[in-house]
Amino acid sequence: MNFIIALLSPNGLKSGVILMVCSILFCKPKLIPPLLDGTTSTLVSDQSLPTGGVDTLTYVMGKFDPAEHPSFSQVPLIYASRSGMYLRSEALEAFINMSTAATREGIHLKIISATRNFYAQKNIWEDKWNGRRLVENGQNLAITTPDPIKRALKILEYSSMPGSSRHHWGTDMDLNALENAYFSAGEGKKIYDWLVKHGHEFGFCQPYTAGRLSGYHVEKWHWSYMPVARPLTDYCLNHLHNEAIQGFDGAQTASQINIVEDYVLGINQQCK
Repeated sequence: MNFIIALLSPNGLKSGVILMVCSILFCKPKLIPPLLDGTTSTLVSDQSLPTGGVDTLTYVMGKFDPAEHPSFSQVPLIYASRSGMYLRSEALEAFINMSTAATREGIHLKIISATRNFYAQKNIWEDKWNGRRLVENGQNLAITTPDPIKRALKILEYSSMPGSSRHHWGTDMDLNALENAYFSAGEGKKIYDWLVKHGHEFGFCQPYTAGRLSGYHVEKWHWSYMPVARPLTDYCLNHLHNEAIQGFDGAQTASQINIVEDYVLGINQQCK
């Protein structure tokens, strides 16, 4: 802590003034970006993160605006399928390094989806829940699947419940295509094989692989930046509970489905 001290006057009088000023560096409180509901989050210390800590429950549940968060950067259009996408800065830097290395070997990576906060995920979920957005084979789930548990499970094949998505964290991204078939042949297979072989060299892991006992279907396009995502996963293990997943249509099914254990934590063991 820095101090400015006015010493006693030269004539030796005791009427000196001692002024203590705390420097801005040490006394200014850390600013936490406001949540979209007007509140602010707190911090939980986690020295394994490059920033020295992670935001608490409100952060992992995506209740903030990544465009306003100081740890996020906009993805340059050269690496993205569209403008306006955001990632944590360290995840973006790692992706750029990975993309550069891949390009040298004739592999071209493109981010097609990045951070989605709670409210963006809520729109996706409720559109599917209420039939405004059709799912696999053109199904309108509001008509074909009236049972809430079955409807939620159908959506959860590929879409997260709001508040439970790794895309909230700014560490996860979807690359090149949203169909596993694309990565099974031709150019897509070359991309996937390269990612499997080299992704870990840049800190990336595929969380939704084959062979897991629970969770989402296989997603060959979904890659996670582990230096930040791993401590966030650990945080969810200890602090995120099914009862916290609420605020959207169908949220009553979260506990019955065991959303945290089976989906948030139902990932590739190499990504834990």
